[in-house]
Amino acid sequence: MPTTRATTEERSAVRTLLRLWPYVRPVRARLFTAAFVAVVASCTGLVIPLVLKWMVDGPVAGRDPAGVWLGALYLLLLGIAEAVLFGIRRWLVARPLSHVEAEMRADLYRRLQRLPVAFHDRWASGQLLSRGTTDLMLLRMFLAFPLTFLLVNGVTILVGVVIMLLQDWVLGLVILGPAIPVMWTCVVFERRYAQVARRAQDQVGDLTTLVEESVLGIRIIKGFGRHRSQARAFRRLSGTLRGTELRKARLLATIWGVIVTLPEVAIGAALALGAVRVADGDLSAGTLVAFLSTALALRWPVDSIGFLLAMSQEAATATERYFEVMDEEPEDSAADGRAAGAEPVPGEATPRRRGQATPRPAGTDTGLRFESVRFRYPDAPPGSPPLLAHIDLHIRPGESMALVGATGSGKTTLTALVPRLHEVTSGRITLNGVDITAMPREELRAKVAVAFEEPTLFSTSVGENVLMGAADGAGKGDLDRALAVAQADFAHALPQGTDTRVGEQGLSLSGGQRQRLALARAVVGRPQFLVLDDPLSALDVHTEAAVEAALRQVLADTTALIVAHRPSTVLLADRVALLSGGRIAAVGTHHELLRSNAEYAQLMSGEQEDSR
Repeated sequence: MPTTRATTEERSAVRTLLRLWPYVRPVRARLFTAAFVAVVASCTGLVIPLVLKWMVDGPVAGRDPAGVWLGALYLLLLGIAEAVLFGIRRWLVARPLSHVEAEMRADLYRRLQRLPVAFHDRWASGQLLSRGTTDLMLLRMFLAFPLTFLLVNGVTILVGVVIMLLQDWVLGLVILGPAIPVMWTCVVFERRYAQVARRAQDQVGDLTTLVEESVLGIRIIKGFGRHRSQARAFRRLSGTLRGTELRKARLLATIWGVIVTLPEVAIGAALALGAVRVADGDLSAGTLVAFLSTALALRWPVDSIGFLLAMSQEAATATERYFEVMDEEPEDSAADGRAAGAEPVPGEATPRRRGQATPRPAGTDTGLRFESVRFRYPDAPPGSPPLLAHIDLHIRPGESMALVGATGSGKTTLTALVPRLHEVTSGRITLNGVDITAMPREELRAKVAVAFEEPTLFSTSVGENVLMGAADGAGKGDLDRALAVAQADFAHALPQGTDTRVGEQGLSLSGGQRQRLALARAVVGRPQFLVLDDPLSALDVHTEAAVEAALRQVLADTTALIVAHRPSTVLLADRVALLSGGRIAAVGTHHELLRSNAEYAQLMSGEQEDSR
């Protein structure tokens, strides 16, 4: 998947993190208040050295016990005030930041539901899961800690330096000596750490994908004895991630070494110079104590720069990864863009606008119609031929059309165009004369029901899985009718009947049972148009015959397009369309095509593998 390997080019972490502002804006008052409280708390700590100076030069030098006790009381009160203020800051940010994380996760989920199937075909599920879990956790941590303390520590260092310079400018310049090398180290570290952080977070997504696939495919792994190869793949990815994390640790250790060592050397030099000046009488002992206490109070703000920058870079990378998904064009926008700038149909002088109908004789534009439909996948190599070209097909109202073709001929892709799981490259598809791109997707998918060859069930009850295909308000009568049509009465014999929960992907059921429930889901809503992708492939002969008998009653009142591989399924349809070379090569009844079309006769004879 190309987007998960996006290079960390010269990008501003600040500009990237500013994209979080729409989420932060509703809670900005509490966050700004928390930052102000943290600044006050930190600056309160800088008052302690000034109290120490007063104590040393006053009560201690004057041997005044009462003054010493008073100074001790001041120090205790300042310490309590600092602790209370930091506690208030934590209370202020806890609730709003959990709200920000929840909103971002909800928006990500909504966007994933609206993105086209082509997007999900490109992206590994583990990469999406890591964006919705690990990345959002990093962003919450950034908003809770580094965002505030980069500001707080910056203000604290600035105030502390001013205090030291006011106490003694010579010692202040000694302390400021390491500033330039520390700043240069931070700049270099930030650039290098950003690249490694992006690599690590992508590798977490890869590892998540492998674990997810191993869990969902556990039957295949055990059935073929592939647990050792999966374990080797896991160790390989895990080792790669470990190496990247060690690289991050080395970078962090390097900057921390520089940031800790140079200021410590400066403090030592200031101590030596200050002691000499106190001995010479040029500096009071209280001033030296206050100066060194201030310098030591700044150790934490300075030492924390390294990991605060590291967390900020990880948050910037997490923000990039989050908005890689959020910036993808959802289905509605993608459709509008396609309609406005659709690829022209060869031989057509002026492309039709979306929803603009071409005049036809009365009664010929009803049902399901494909008009000069071409399709090629958006990520297909430039210049490659389309998978489907010049598809012209008309399924009359109430008619069932079987779609037959060889392996890779594009049958499944053609059926996916009807509910707009993919967008046509050019041409158009109409339902009762209305271009499907002119319909809201909800309206289109309320009219068109789909059953796929590979049925997908969710980790919920049998009844909820089936009624997913019905409008709100559907009841037990609709459920029972759909189960009867699909010959899925086995559901009533489950431990809790139709309230029995099926496992993830419905793997607690057999393939035939899952396929029948998927068929029941397709027919439960009594759709006007039905698209079935070889819906009976996993059924035994007797069950298939029973399902076909019940399905004929449904098809009598429905316009249907059925992908078929076996003669028994073809016989469900009124007519048959042969898809060959990306075109509709022939249309007729089953018996007509058997007599007149050699390719169709060969497909039906079973001489050629007829899976997709």
